[in-house]
Amino acid sequence: MVVAGDDALAQRLAAELRGVYGERVTLVVPPAQHGVRPPVVGRARATALFDRVSAAVNRASGNGNGIGGGGGGGGGSDETSGSERVVEAAELTENALSYAGVERATALALVYDDDETNIRAALTARRLNPRIRLVLRLYNRRLGQHIEALLDQASALAAAAASTAAAGPGSAPDAGGGANSAGGGPGSDASRAGRNAEVYDASTTVLSDADTAAPALAATAVAGTSKVVQTDGLMLRAVERPPPGPGAVADPGLCTLALLSATTNDPAGADGSESSGAQGPQLLPDERAVAAATGRGTVVLENVSYSGPELGSGRGVVPWFGSLLSRRLRWSFVGLVACVVGLAVASMLVTGEQPLQATYLTLLDLFAINDPAIGQPLGRQLLQLCSGLVGLLLLPVLLAAVLEALGTFRSGSALRKPPRGLSGHVVLLGVGKIGTRVLARLRELRIPVVCVEADPEARGLALARSLRVPVVLGDVTQEGVLEAAKIHRAHALLALTSADTMNLEAVLSARTLKPDLRVVLRLYDDDFATAVYRTLRAAHPGALTRSRSVSHLAAPAFAGAMLGRQILGAIPVERRVLLFAAVDVGGHPQLEGRTVGEAFRAGAWRVLALDTATPEERRADPAPGGRGPRLVWDLPSTYVLKPEDRVVLAATRRGLAELLGRRPRQRAGT
Repeated sequence: MVVAGDDALAQRLAAELRGVYGERVTLVVPPAQHGVRPPVVGRARATALFDRVSAAVNRASGNGNGIGGGGGGGGGSDETSGSERVVEAAELTENALSYAGVERATALALVYDDDETNIRAALTARRLNPRIRLVLRLYNRRLGQHIEALLDQASALAAAAASTAAAGPGSAPDAGGGANSAGGGPGSDASRAGRNAEVYDASTTVLSDADTAAPALAATAVAGTSKVVQTDGLMLRAVERPPPGPGAVADPGLCTLALLSATTNDPAGADGSESSGAQGPQLLPDERAVAAATGRGTVVLENVSYSGPELGSGRGVVPWFGSLLSRRLRWSFVGLVACVVGLAVASMLVTGEQPLQATYLTLLDLFAINDPAIGQPLGRQLLQLCSGLVGLLLLPVLLAAVLEALGTFRSGSALRKPPRGLSGHVVLLGVGKIGTRVLARLRELRIPVVCVEADPEARGLALARSLRVPVVLGDVTQEGVLEAAKIHRAHALLALTSADTMNLEAVLSARTLKPDLRVVLRLYDDDFATAVYRTLRAAHPGALTRSRSVSHLAAPAFAGAMLGRQILGAIPVERRVLLFAAVDVGGHPQLEGRTVGEAFRAGAWRVLALDTATPEERRADPAPGGRGPRLVWDLPSTYVLKPEDRVVLAATRRGLAELLGRRPRQRAGT
């Protein structure tokens, strides 16, 4: 596996593949990333530290093109399962990809923060190795769909050309010479091409860390809001339920996905990570564990439904007619209309005219275009004077209405300010890549949001403007910015900037204004996040505090895509992650020929649904339930899983690695 990137996601993805799945990984990073400490996933810190020291000792210089690599650069045959090789490259050129071993790699993940860099490298990698599995990190969804189709088409054409060449006159040696054809003889090329077609999955998967992490971040900020995994029309909805009364067990819903920490309400308790021990969260517990877990909160699968195409945003830039005028102006118009009606009725009574004629004369007097009532009765003259007075009052009201309507249309394309009476909202700090996706998610849940952004050119401001979301422009570290966002009446604070210190400072400032405020921090360093988490819980035991890492939430989905499995999404359970994946039963002895009850392994995986689509329909539309709600969720425990079945299951990271049957690779030629 080759992972190339320039931020935290690359480091964590490499650690995920290495520590959880036991893969041999080549990590390509810029030279500036040389001193960054990678996260520890699935291995002891002492072992990880020893490996990093060994990698530093064995690191060799490059080939003169700004490329440096670790040991095993010759062919990778001496690398053991779970090893890691670091290559430093200022730019991801063709030489850098070749030096990283893309021609021999099974999968390549391009997770640079820049979409253009990932696309350029993907095109180069597909040319170097048409059989490689590509996983791209792209923020632009529409462009990602086109690039995915383009790269898959290039791979299919290359595979067809290889098959044609292998099926042709096979007696002639290939361009590489007969000495390189292991297991020569008649038909060896064709047989090797057939084996390659089976072994290699040259698919292209385009993912976005922002889309993967946004539902979890939005759900964490709102109490009682479901944790949702949604992809290609499939929606999985999980609910975190608080601990029931003493001696009671929470309602399991459709099934219990996890048991929360026993020390959730204890400020000095465990932080819910993988090192929390028996007191920490339990993923995919069995029925006995659920029955025995009295007084513990649960995460349950409450309902599952098909979600069609998303609706539009409702209101656009042009506001409704009812919001053109203020409430005072509307009442002013109502008063003037009442005056006109009263004058018309009085004119009808005084002059004896018909209602329409009396109204017509009143309007003429109102606009001062009627003849003076000289020589007419006194009542008619008084009515004409009153109509003229009302007409004078109508002029400033009409002018104010015109000016206010113009101002409303002008502000329809500008940023809104938080209204005075706003309360119970979510303050979103930072509307960059992650913040923009979280903002869209919160608005889908119909949750009021106020954005705080220091950069007036941030990418999320256009979305905020179109959704009519209030925005406060300013540095959150300055006085008055959080107050302008009505933080003292807010329900939660989401600090999602890329700077850990700014997020922490915003949370501390907000807690001084409202001690019981629910806060969610985006932090990268696990040790720093744990220290902040425990300290804030101890200092504010009555408030909910959560620390989330975008790379931590996104890495499992990218790792699953590199292994050729469709990861539908991830749900955070405190500081652990539960994965949802689509898996073909065939080739997995843990599932094939077993009943649903027998296939369930507590703490590892659990079958949730069966895809009833035919293999032809899956090839035409590979998303589970892509042509509609074809998923069966109420599977009986006695149903026997067949090799041709495709199931949706929930799994832990280690459980998914075990289910995939990742084994240490043999050396070349053994």
